[in-house]
Amino acid sequence: EPEVLQLLRTTKEALYLGVEKCVEGNRVGDIGHAIQTHVEKNGFSVVREMCGHGVGIKLHEDPNICNYGRPGTGPLLKAGMVIAIEPMVNMGDRNVVFMPDGWTCKTRDGLPSAHYENTVVITDGDPIILTL
Repeated sequence: EPEVLQLLRTTKEALYLGVEKCVEGNRVGDIGHAIQTHVEKNGFSVVREMCGHGVGIKLHEDPNICNYGRPGTGPLLKAGMVIAIEPMVNMGDRNVVFMPDGWTCKTRDGLPSAHYENTVVITDGDPIILTL
């Protein structure tokens, strides 16, 4: 279906637009804003109940990396930080429901959703993607 292919393409593009913002001195809100702006410009919606995160000793650490936000807000990105950027994009509205198993998540309206993810190292230059 062309709409599903556009959903996938938009989500992947949003991932890399978020990665471009993974620069020392930027803030977490810069990443989320880049993702959200691209997604919504293409007629899709961003899931807000789940987000990317810091990666360190434990898999899920602070800071949370939301897929929405305002530029210049949130924690400062510093060289050496490792974060997971994870756009989750719905074809319909942004609402999701969690199943009783505590793991499975579905769109409330039953329309398709897409998710891409990379783990990125913040440096004093270009970001380094660890998960290509």
